[in-house]
Amino acid sequence: MYLCAMKQAFILAAGLGTRLKPLTDTMPKALVPVAGQPLLYHVIQRLKAAGFERIVINVHHFGEQIIDYLAANNGFGLDVRVSDERGLLLDTGGGIRKAAPFFESDSPVFIHNVDILSDLDIDALYAAYEQVGDVDAALVVSQRHSPRQLQFEPTTHRLIGWQNTQTGDQRGQLGLPLAFAGIHLISPRLFPLMEDYPEKFSIITFYLNICGTHNLVGFEQPHFRFMDAGKLDTLATAEEFLKAIK
Repeated sequence: MYLCAMKQAFILAAGLGTRLKPLTDTMPKALVPVAGQPLLYHVIQRLKAAGFERIVINVHHFGEQIIDYLAANNGFGLDVRVSDERGLLLDTGGGIRKAAPFFESDSPVFIHNVDILSDLDIDALYAAYEQVGDVDAALVVSQRHSPRQLQFEPTTHRLIGWQNTQTGDQRGQLGLPLAFAGIHLISPRLFPLMEDYPEKFSIITFYLNICGTHNLVGFEQPHFRFMDAGKLDTLATAEEFLKAIK
């Protein structure tokens, strides 16, 4: 384990935004406004306030709009880079692998879905990552209702499996069920393990494939408030949520 030399982040912003139609018929999900500013703006501002220096953003659906938005705002004064997936949408795992060359190898990468709003204490996540020891990835999780639950060893919070409670599908072992929040911290030493995967793959599939041999842990923060703003029914309440967490 190494101490973090630089805070670097990857914002997953390439999705089609189908849950936000018809808004995403003319714009990318990342630029859908909440409280007068795009979802992407809120994520970037949180990362900037937390001391991040480099932010990589992947683009696909109406990707040129995101590129123009970043240019118009001068990258918000940060080292902002674009991982261009306009040729092919790569899913979460494929997107992370494509963006890997943008990151320094001596610091973990903070990964955040663009449609997630939360009051996560990012410094506490980094501190836990460093204190636990030899951690390959830390996944932000919470005890909330979701049909898809990651399964963790109750004492160590090490990832051991996954279950869909609606379909009964299961991978690995059952343990402490916790819902993934779309936020995680990953060691760059995992990137080479992705090389033999197909162009498109899910990062959760990757995590489940390696959890038997690598230390992937769940991170729970007390009183963590979280919102998936990537749906029309939640978008309507997202402004009030932002006010509450500020």
